Amino acid sequence: MRISLIDIDKWQEITATIRSNKLRTFLTGFSVAWGIFMLIVLLGSGKGLENGVENQFESDAINSVWFYSGQTSIAYKGLKPGRIIKLNNEDYEIIKREFKEAKQVSTRGDVNNIREINYKNRFAAFNIRSCLAGMQFAENIKVIEGRFVNKIDETEQRKIAIIGKPVKDELFKNESPIGKFISLGGFSFLVVGVFTDSGGPGDNNRIYIPTTTAQLVFYGNENYEQLVIEGDATSDEASKNLSKKIKKRLAQLHNFSVDDPRAMFVNNNLENFKRIMSVLSGIRLFIWIIGFGTIIAGIVGVSNIMMIVVKERTREIGIRKSLGATATSIVSLVMQESILITSVSGYIGLLLGLATLEGAKKYLPRNDFFANPEVDLKVAITATIVLVIAGALAGLIPAIKAASIKPVEALKED
Repeated sequence: MRISLIDIDKWQEITATIRSNKLRTFLTGFSVAWGIFMLIVLLGSGKGLENGVENQFESDAINSVWFYSGQTSIAYKGLKPGRIIKLNNEDYEIIKREFKEAKQVSTRGDVNNIREINYKNRFAAFNIRSCLAGMQFAENIKVIEGRFVNKIDETEQRKIAIIGKPVKDELFKNESPIGKFISLGGFSFLVVGVFTDSGGPGDNNRIYIPTTTAQLVFYGNENYEQLVIEGDATSDEASKNLSKKIKKRLAQLHNFSVDDPRAMFVNNNLENFKRIMSVLSGIRLFIWIIGFGTIIAGIVGVSNIMMIVVKERTREIGIRKSLGATATSIVSLVMQESILITSVSGYIGLLLGLATLEGAKKYLPRNDFFANPEVDLKVAITATIVLVIAGALAGLIPAIKAASIKPVEALKED
């Protein structure tokens, strides 16, 4: 019971000291709370950037490589620069036949100048894309009704369409679109599927039709704008080697230099993803350094305040020791005050940081490059616990100094 009374008396004394020095305690606690608050907000912001980047890449398969038609910029084998390179059906067949490591091969093109898209008396304006069956994997398209383009559609040049959900909502309202005909530029196309795409509104406001059908009805030739392959999903090096080999083969087919940067543009999603994630790793490291620097500044402030406390209470400590107080009791008194300030302030900083992230997640407008700022709760709690331990250690040196004061010298202090 005596120990309990001593503990109660000690905590009453600590709270009395804090109440009598409100401004000093507030400023000390603020520096600690600000440190943990900034760490949580910075970590959450870093995660938001990472989520934004991942969302950007989710719209297309990470392991997809895109080849875009271009225009030659250097002379090659007697041919002048400025030639337009046009991808065609033969390129698709050769790449698909010769490169077995390419899991999926597809084409993509835009059907431009189509102003009339309608169903019965409902009209709308949406983008029309031509593609082959493999585009479903390259674009990460999720079919929610019906089906996507298949091989028979390609071979028979069927007039079929797969529409995005916004297209369905605009043209069909609550009516099922499957098996219905829509008019695209005056031509009737049978709706066989409805899809969603994680890429956002731009990727959902589309209508897909087979490339072969688009070539017959709209293009008037066997060309298309992009060749898309699905390569190795795990090896950045393997993906780069495959894209280089395919570009080299296309250069042979179209007589342009493989070193010509403008004849054929290549976009390797996996390579881009690895590069950006490497940059984000550096940003995360920078955030941790800044966050811990802020926390350390708060801990140093606690240590300095504890030293001031010891200086101010020198006579009191001397009286305690002269009355038989042990060094352990003096050390525990100072350290408990330090722990109380850091733990309460750290907890407040933690709550404010988490509340700020939740507010940002809820009220910030949707942004393709910044999404769902959040922090791992385990990391947040661990950081707070480390802060409390560090606060205890910050009070240790002043506590030891207080315990070493000789009663006679302490009583001489003014």
